[in-house]
Amino acid sequence: MTIENISSNKVFGGWLKQYTHTSTTVNCSMRFAIYLPPQAATQKVPVLYWLSGLTCTDENVMQKSGIQRIAAELGIAIVAPDTSPRGENVADDTDGAYDFGLGAGFYLNATQAPFNTHYQMYDYVVHELPKLVEQHFPVTDKRSISGHSMGGHGAITIGLKNADRYQSISAFSPICHPIDCPWGLKAFNGYLGQDKQDWLEYDSVELIKASNSTVPMLVDQGTDDNFLEEQLKPETLVDAAKIKNYPLTLRMQQGYDHSYFFISSFIEEHLRFHGEYLLAE
Repeated sequence: MTIENISSNKVFGGWLKQYTHTSTTVNCSMRFAIYLPPQAATQKVPVLYWLSGLTCTDENVMQKSGIQRIAAELGIAIVAPDTSPRGENVADDTDGAYDFGLGAGFYLNATQAPFNTHYQMYDYVVHELPKLVEQHFPVTDKRSISGHSMGGHGAITIGLKNADRYQSISAFSPICHPIDCPWGLKAFNGYLGQDKQDWLEYDSVELIKASNSTVPMLVDQGTDDNFLEEQLKPETLVDAAKIKNYPLTLRMQQGYDHSYFFISSFIEEHLRFHGEYLLAE
């Protein structure tokens, strides 16, 4: 599998690079960003995968969160894929809405035409991208996963379904219960069809209820988030974790909103949380 470097910037002694490659999973060209900390010059390092939210790309977390400073200190690589397949032939929302189609892949494998041709983001994130990263960069196969909003949904569901592949999970403002919120209902109807049994495979609350294994999980949610009550519903995640005695820490952060100002305020704590598991001998 070949990749093409399209940008490179030195940051905190390490390197932030963007690459494109032809993806066999989503059947189009995909872009991802990787931050390699200084330690990667002499040894293999573990990886934190970051999944961004609606309308975002690989650039948001790398440009707005300040994630590289602590990643450089700890010696953790950061990999951020795009949020959906893209291109002239990739199906989009017929009205061009921000919450479905391009920029809104929801980190699932679509089953409904025409979206099933390209929208296989679950397989891309879980299988193709890590294989590519581990082939081309000085990284180990120790992985953790994090994300924001739609990407928080992706991080939690992927981590829960692949407890053997990830050391830890974290999320900012995740869509916790997509089978019961407008964003999720629209996406799941469009990508997965009307059989709601299929939806349960991509719902964090339902996956916790059904889980037989655990991955340590940290979630931060701002109390002044405009989407808190209608779309995000963190209380549903807490209730499910209590039922299963699942190791979830959910922190309500007073006064914070849905933006990267919120993420940048707590990203250091998330990286140190992941570092406890990624860097453990």
